[in-house]
Amino acid sequence: MFRFLAIWVRPTMNALMAKEWRGQEKLPRNTGMIVCPNHVTEIDPIVVAHFLYNQGVMPHFLAKASLFKVPVIGSILRISRQVPVERSSAGANRSLEAAREALADGGGIIIYPEGTLTRDPDMWPMKGRTGAARLALQTGAPVVPMAHWGAHEVFPRYANRFYLFPRKRSHVLVGEPVDLSEFHNAPLTRSTLDAATERIIDAITELLAELRGETPPAERWDPAKKQQKPDGPDVDGQDGVDGQDGVDGQDGGDLDGPIQGATP
Repeated sequence: MFRFLAIWVRPTMNALMAKEWRGQEKLPRNTGMIVCPNHVTEIDPIVVAHFLYNQGVMPHFLAKASLFKVPVIGSILRISRQVPVERSSAGANRSLEAAREALADGGGIIIYPEGTLTRDPDMWPMKGRTGAARLALQTGAPVVPMAHWGAHEVFPRYANRFYLFPRKRSHVLVGEPVDLSEFHNAPLTRSTLDAATERIIDAITELLAELRGETPPAERWDPAKKQQKPDGPDVDGQDGVDGQDGVDGQDGGDLDGPIQGATP
């Protein structure tokens, strides 16, 4: 099913944006991986999936379990081996097992550590959520940081239309897997998960700074400290929908739920 969709999506993405992709050689081979990109616009998942598919890595997203019950959509999600996310303890364990299966097949599970579109006014990575770190420490899968830039020029954050002309360029840069070895034998406490998450976000920010040729802010944007709601379009008065009921928001992709009984 995913290959069938790719027949239509890849030519469309190639038409929309020129590609400048670097760091493909740093993707682990013959193993599954957790891919952690920055998140600046609603079409990011398509950009990242396009990149991974072109490298021979089957992309898998985390999606709300309820979506798997929707006619047609649910069938597509199941056939393409996307990962359902449930919040109960038992459901979270099922989510973990589904993630393990995707990783065992050599796929790439895409998790946005920010949990939603960045709230930073200059679109730098903001304070992260712990789902990616939690899954990495529970499965032992390598975490691959990725930065991309340019897709927001085609479809700006919270926009309601595409900007196709002049043709834009999609920049993607992959970094070395994040070293989380010091956390592997530590209990999955909040402090452990926060520290591992910071390391992941730091790696993404460093890559994005290289892509943009700019220096990131000294202090990472924290929506809570800025009295912003966790998700949604209250950035610069813009209106739109963040997708929190789909594959990229807190309710569909953070895995911060109570996954229990798992060891790396």
